[in-house]
Amino acid sequence: MKNFLDQLNFVKKCREYHLGLWQCPSFLFIIMGTMNVVAMLSTYMIAKRYDNPEIVIISVSGVSIIIFVIGSSIIKGVEQVARASMMKSEFVSIVSHQLKSPLTGMRWSLELLRGEKIGELNDKQSDYLKSAYENVSRMVRLVNDLLDVSRIENEGIKMIPQKISFDKTVKDVVKELEFFAKANNTQIKFKSEDNIPKVYVDPIRARMVVQNLIDNAIKYSSMKGNVEIELLKKGSFVCCQVHDSGVGIPEKEQKKVFNKFFRSNNVTKKQTVGTGLGLYIAKAIIESSGGKIGFTSEEGKGSVFWFSLPIASK
Repeated sequence: MKNFLDQLNFVKKCREYHLGLWQCPSFLFIIMGTMNVVAMLSTYMIAKRYDNPEIVIISVSGVSIIIFVIGSSIIKGVEQVARASMMKSEFVSIVSHQLKSPLTGMRWSLELLRGEKIGELNDKQSDYLKSAYENVSRMVRLVNDLLDVSRIENEGIKMIPQKISFDKTVKDVVKELEFFAKANNTQIKFKSEDNIPKVYVDPIRARMVVQNLIDNAIKYSSMKGNVEIELLKKGSFVCCQVHDSGVGIPEKEQKKVFNKFFRSNNVTKKQTVGTGLGLYIAKAIIESSGGKIGFTSEEGKGSVFWFSLPIASK
């Protein structure tokens, strides 16, 4: 019922899409539905009152023309929204491509300076360089995420699947993030069933998903919290579960978790760094691999994010 009432709030939606009232699909849809009801009632009343079939035909034809005009307006409104969305995606893609090369060059230059390969630095200079390097790295990650989102929307995410030992992939990611976990006073644990079969997936993309989920679990866990990664076989799939003891996700916001740029209110209050694109990309990767992704969460008690990948056939 609530969703239905939200749909009726067409004025708000029209403003979001920057459309006039008579160009807004939501408003025109309501008008069209009303006209259909009026047409049926009018046809019934006219047919009941008059024996002349010409009058019935003329009235029905008149209402049909009105409905046709409204339907044409709906199509134009939808096309305008779709065109604006396409232009936005193209703009993001072009800007991201233009930013990627200079940002990558800046990061490598800063890496050389930090490594003192072209001269020693004092402590203050090292601190400034560290801060600059972290910010540039963050920008590079954002640009890469935006490029992935653009590919997903325009042409679909490209996968190069192969048979891999997924338990090894998860172990490698856990090892990489152990230092990050310690820096956040979080204990990270990994457990796996014996003889986990190989999965058929793009190894680079699958690694991105694991990194994203574990990284989120560490960032959003409470101080001296725990992050547990569990790997198990379920039917013809290998399932990976990431448990955290974090802030959790409010129930009213859970349906938006895999949306682009979404970050829950309690997460933003923790002032953690993030773009809100990681889970959107992870969902696209898993579903393109023939798997599923989901989560359970309770505010103040933590979350469990899980995904499954198909077992490689012999």
